[in-house]
Amino acid sequence: MPTTNPTSLTELAEPNQDQQHQHFKIFKPYGFLSQFLPEARKKKNLLGELFNFPEQTMAIGRLDHDSEGLLLLTTDGMMSYKVRDKAIEKEYYVQVDGVITVEVMSQLQNGVEIAINGTKYLTLPCKVFKLDGEPQLPTRGRKIRDSRHGPTSWISITLCEGKNRQIRKMTAAVGFATLRLVRVRIGDIHIDSLIAGDVVTLANFDAALKR
Repeated sequence: MPTTNPTSLTELAEPNQDQQHQHFKIFKPYGFLSQFLPEARKKKNLLGELFNFPEQTMAIGRLDHDSEGLLLLTTDGMMSYKVRDKAIEKEYYVQVDGVITVEVMSQLQNGVEIAINGTKYLTLPCKVFKLDGEPQLPTRGRKIRDSRHGPTSWISITLCEGKNRQIRKMTAAVGFATLRLVRVRIGDIHIDSLIAGDVVTLANFDAALKR
């Protein structure tokens, strides 16, 4: 499990005493659920272990248990609704099993058929390109796999939608299993140099709402 620092808090702006709501960006570590309340009969790491968040704090969207990276949190339900709008891009760095081709990336860009709750769904067009080498990301707490098992590729996928486990289903649909998935950007809010477990206060989410 990744090392987390529950006391890590960086203020990017002077707090406004009149501001009613609070906003945060975090690097969600591998193995954590994007929630505060535990699930029945399941012992999973929760967001409340990372920092003493104020009451009514909610995650904006979700990253699944196996995914990492940028997650925005807020006490403002209306702000959560705005950031989840389809006009707001979400960018992910994805490590896939094998050497990905231009043709495969074109399929992902144009949309592929996946299953959502047992129903076939055609994903919306998105942005996909291959990264030059491995991106500078914190080491994941759990080893991906041994390099002797074959080559891997890193790609960037930018979506304006967020179906359950969508990227993993998309890469599987074109024959490439996702090995690691890290969200690096929401709108114009970036993961920057955060490491797993870091929590940063934000004055607002104006950057994410730019059109």
